[in-house]
Amino acid sequence: MRTPIHGLVDRDGRLVSADTPLATLNVRAGGTTGGMLVVPQLAGLARLVRRLGVAVSRGVSTADGDRDLDLWVRASPQGDGVALAIVGWTETLSRQPFAAPAGDRERDFRRGAAEWRWAVDAHLRLTRLDPPRDGAIGQPLARTFVLRPGPDRTVPMIEAMAAGTAFGGQAAHPVGEPERMLRLSGWPLTNDDGGFAGFEGVAGYVAEDEAAVGDVAPDAGDSGFGVRLGAALRAPIDRIITQADAIRSADDAVRPDYIEYAGDIANAGRHLLDLVDDLVDLQAIERSDFRARSESIDLADIARRAAGLLAVRAARTNVRIDAPALEERLPARGEFGRGLQIMVNLIGNAVRYSPPGGTIWIRGEQDGAAARIVVADQGKGIAAQDQDRVFEKFERVDPSEPGGTGLGLYISRRLARAMGGDILLDSSAGGGARFMLVLPAE
Repeated sequence: MRTPIHGLVDRDGRLVSADTPLATLNVRAGGTTGGMLVVPQLAGLARLVRRLGVAVSRGVSTADGDRDLDLWVRASPQGDGVALAIVGWTETLSRQPFAAPAGDRERDFRRGAAEWRWAVDAHLRLTRLDPPRDGAIGQPLARTFVLRPGPDRTVPMIEAMAAGTAFGGQAAHPVGEPERMLRLSGWPLTNDDGGFAGFEGVAGYVAEDEAAVGDVAPDAGDSGFGVRLGAALRAPIDRIITQADAIRSADDAVRPDYIEYAGDIANAGRHLLDLVDDLVDLQAIERSDFRARSESIDLADIARRAAGLLAVRAARTNVRIDAPALEERLPARGEFGRGLQIMVNLIGNAVRYSPPGGTIWIRGEQDGAAARIVVADQGKGIAAQDQDRVFEKFERVDPSEPGGTGLGLYISRRLARAMGGDILLDSSAGGGARFMLVLPAE
C-alpha cells in the first residue's frame, strides 16, 4: 500500500482521526471509533514521541485476525498530540490458525501497552513491581492493587489461580487511588515439578467508563453478558468481512457474479457489526445506574474530529462536510467519548442521506446556558409526523432504503440527556434535516 495512511492521537492516547485502514485496524484490535488507540505497538510509539518531543520512524509488526502486518510508521509531534503516517503496509497470512490460543503473541501485545509490570509467587506475594513502590516487594498483591469482581461477580485473577491458567481484564486500582482504574493481565509460572508458582503480568490504566465493565452494579449481570456476547460475535463477523473483501478484490480470479455476492456479504457483515455495537450500547444506557461523566469539552473540536473520521465515507459519495473552523471553540459540559459518539452518528446519518454532490454544514451556537452544535444536510428531509418516531428504538422512516440499525438516534438522544442535554430536530419533507446536539454551556 503506497498511499500514506494517516492518523492523529491526542494527548490522552485517543485515536481522534484516522484513515479507514488504520481506524478499522484499531476497531478490530478491540478499540472504538474515536476511542483509545489499542494497537499496542502504535500506542507505545505514540507515547514515546510524546515523551521525547521528536519525530520517530520505525518498522512495526502487529497482527490483524489471520494476517500479520508489517508497517513502516512515522510518528511526529503535532500540538499536544502525535500524528501518525504509515507509508508501508504489508500483509501476509499468519502462520497461526484463526483460533490460535492466547500465548506469546498476546503476551507481547499486552506488554507493549503496559504501564506496570509485576510478578507474584504462589501465595500472591509480590516478587517484582515496575515501577517500584516502597515496601511492596514481599507483601500481598492486595496491599498494592485493590482487585474488583467482574460482571459475573468472580475475581478473574483468583479464578485463574485456582485453574493455573492465564487471565485478562482484571479490574483494579492502586491502593489509595480509587480514581485511577487499571486492567491487569497475567500468565502462570510453574516450578520444577510443573506446579503453579505464581503469575507474571502487566497492568495498564484505562478510562473509568472502560473499567466499569468489571464493576459490580445492580444490573451489571445483564450488561456484562451483552459486552461478552458482543466481543464473541465481533471476531467471527470480522472474519466473514475480511474473507468477503478478499474475494471481492480478486478481480481476475473470481467470476463477476461471485464478486457481487462477496460485496453483499461484506456489507451485510458491516451492518451486523454496527448492530452488535448498538445492542451493547443499548444495554449499557438502559441500566438503572448508567451515568455519563460531566467534564469540560469543546463541541467544535469534537465536531471536527467526527467530521475527520467520516471524511473518507463522504468522499466516496461526493459529499462535502463543512466543519467548524480550526480556531472555533464551543465550550460545554459533557463526556468527550459520548459526545464524539453522538456526533459520529449525526454526521454519519447526514452522509448516508445526502445526495451526491451535496454539502453537510456543521455549525456551533452559544445560546445562554446552552451550547449547541447543528448538523444540517440537503437530503429529502423528515416529515413532521415522523420526527418523533425516528428517535424510537428500531425505527426508520423508510425501511426500504439502505440505512443503519434504527438504534443510533435513540442511543444518541439517551446519551445527550444523560449529560444534561438533548438532541432536537428541525426538518420538513423535501427540505433537508437539521439535527442539534444541545449540552450545558461551560
